[in-house]
Amino acid sequence: MRSGHIKFLTIILIVLIGGIDLFAQSVTIAVSPARGKREISVGDLFYINIVVKDINANPEKPTDVGGANLVYFDRTGQSSSFSSINGKTTQSTSYTWTATLRAQTEGQYSFGPVTVGGIKSNIVKYAIGAPMPSQQPNPGNTTTPQRNIDPDKPEYIGKGDGNLFMRAEVSQSSAYVNQAILYTVKLYSTYDAIKFIGATASPKFDGFVVEESKDISTSLEYETYNGKTYATAIIARYIIFPQHEGTLSVKGNTYTVSVDQREYYRDPFYGHLSVSKPLQLNVTPNELTVKVKSLPTPVPSDFSGGVGNFHLTSSLPAQKFVTNQVGSIVYTIEGTGNIKYITLPDLQNLYPSELEVYTPTTESNITIGRTNVSGSIKYDYSFMPLEWGNYRLPDIKLVYFNPSTEKYETSVARGYEIAVERGTGSEKSQTQATNTFDSQLLPVNTNLSFIHRPYVYGFFYWLFYIIPIGGIIIAYVSYKSYLASHSDILAVRSRKANRMARKRLKRAYAYMTAKDRNSFYDEIISSLWGYLGDKLRIPISELSRENISGKLAMQDISDKDIDNLIKLIDDVEFEKYAPSASSTEMSDIYERTIATMNSLEEAFKKAKNNEDI
Repeated sequence: MRSGHIKFLTIILIVLIGGIDLFAQSVTIAVSPARGKREISVGDLFYINIVVKDINANPEKPTDVGGANLVYFDRTGQSSSFSSINGKTTQSTSYTWTATLRAQTEGQYSFGPVTVGGIKSNIVKYAIGAPMPSQQPNPGNTTTPQRNIDPDKPEYIGKGDGNLFMRAEVSQSSAYVNQAILYTVKLYSTYDAIKFIGATASPKFDGFVVEESKDISTSLEYETYNGKTYATAIIARYIIFPQHEGTLSVKGNTYTVSVDQREYYRDPFYGHLSVSKPLQLNVTPNELTVKVKSLPTPVPSDFSGGVGNFHLTSSLPAQKFVTNQVGSIVYTIEGTGNIKYITLPDLQNLYPSELEVYTPTTESNITIGRTNVSGSIKYDYSFMPLEWGNYRLPDIKLVYFNPSTEKYETSVARGYEIAVERGTGSEKSQTQATNTFDSQLLPVNTNLSFIHRPYVYGFFYWLFYIIPIGGIIIAYVSYKSYLASHSDILAVRSRKANRMARKRLKRAYAYMTAKDRNSFYDEIISSLWGYLGDKLRIPISELSRENISGKLAMQDISDKDIDNLIKLIDDVEFEKYAPSASSTEMSDIYERTIATMNSLEEAFKKAKNNEDI
């Protein structure tokens, strides 16, 4: 009986010790080659499995794995176990995370340790051998990629297959210039698992301004298409704004998709079995066309360029104003549409001449939503009263085109009556000399003459009339010349094109310093198109690479300057939608933009001098 008790206690002790070991927190790493492989060769896929046991934390995505590139990293498994001792139940859970890697360089490597929740893992070692010989492509077939017969490597298919494809759609096939259009790319698949989706090229939106939306699918949904059920996901969503009338095309970018393909076979002992085989496809969505209509005519002279639905308001932060001290007024545009490209009227021409208005500072709060771009932009204008008195800050109108009503509409920000008081160091009228009367009689001059010549016969008398009349004539001639030179709004904008572009480049430099990539490229694109539109006297909505090249050539601009400009525009648009960008790339684009504008400005001046001669 005593021997039986000893055996029972021994068993209990072993179970307790095993239970303690079973539920201990741990992190374990293991390396495994691809299915059917004993070794890892250059070009092969292999896997590093990280098993996290009883830790409420996730491992970080590996960033540096020796000799290999990371293809995919995600949680691939979960297991739970239970133990009940003396009525007390204990649970243990472990999660497996798998890093799918492609071997790149021969050599001996190690990975680890990995720390998860303060617990360190083991270190694993692995070797990558020389690449295995692969089948050479058929020299007689230059259009279809050669399919890989190695069952352990991904099979490449050029344009996808019936079990995986992409469809592109636009929210409307006909729209006005600068009207927002939704462009989406949806993935359809019947494969067991999608492991990786990556864009290998940027989309081609020639003739559009593009805003990328982050509102894409986070999980798969099921949809029946042509009588077949597919797992679907929206993988790209853009808001595009056509810039000129005509039929514009949208070419989708190419994606690389890695999936698991299920293959079935019959085993003589186990019957019907299946196995997953890696498959990689290069998929391109269908091309689309959009018919773009020009805005209705006549276009209002004070049209802001806005297409959508907007509202303009104003606010006056301070109520007391003093000469020679800066005040401010804030205008806010809210709404949906191409809000980032709206321009307000020139306040210097609308405000009283006694108020000097400065360039505003802007604050944007823009949201690229599911179907449109919306938000608000604040314009904080500073102005300085030069003389005291009462002044009227006029109402400011925002004229925009509403595609819903197909009409030009106006939003009015109310004006204000302000009273400006005298400040220190005020204008000449502030102080006047005081005349005094001296009652003491002056001595009489006895040398009086009876000969008196009237003043009207003197030259200085008429000089008092000649000078004012001459001044009036000069002022009138100068005023007429000013009106003539400013009556042509396009000519005025052409003269100021370089100065306006420099202001935008200053904002682009600030965004570059702050590493705000999207805002930086927006300002660079706006400065280039705005400069060309003003300089060539063409509305921005009608600009394209073709008419820019033609107009510049007509003005005797060299082919080299034209080619540099077109290449710069292409590079800027590519970098804006590239997968990643560095501050070095932004700095290079910024310096090229300044150099291109300087070269164009010198070319315009040289062409103008040749015309004058």
